[in-house]
Amino acid sequence: MSQNSVLLDKSLRFSARIVKLCRYLSDRRRDTVISKQIFRSATSIGANANEAIYAVSKADFVAKLHISLKEAAETEYWLRLLILSDSITSEEGESLLKDCIEIKKILIATLNKVKKEQNLR
Repeated sequence: MSQNSVLLDKSLRFSARIVKLCRYLSDRRRDTVISKQIFRSATSIGANANEAIYAVSKADFVAKLHISLKEAAETEYWLRLLILSDSITSEEGESLLKDCIEIKKILIATLNKVKKEQNLR
């Protein structure tokens, strides 16, 4: 399995978990502001990674993955805030945080590999 398909699979599954989290936050906690923020940033990770697959150039590919990375960093922030504010349990938050950080690591590794390849050519 290629790194791109791992990234796409993990980001899609992560987005689905975030959708469920946002549904919970909206229904149970009435916390619509943060749930909208994390919904946008988390689902954008996979959307931009998927767009990168169809990039018209290496530069476009890198740009899309950088957007995904920025969105992952923002999502990590919102997750940490939800944990600290007791909007979700530490257990729930840590599981999501672990997935988010894993996606960030894949994005960083992919970006480093592509950038290294560009410098060699």
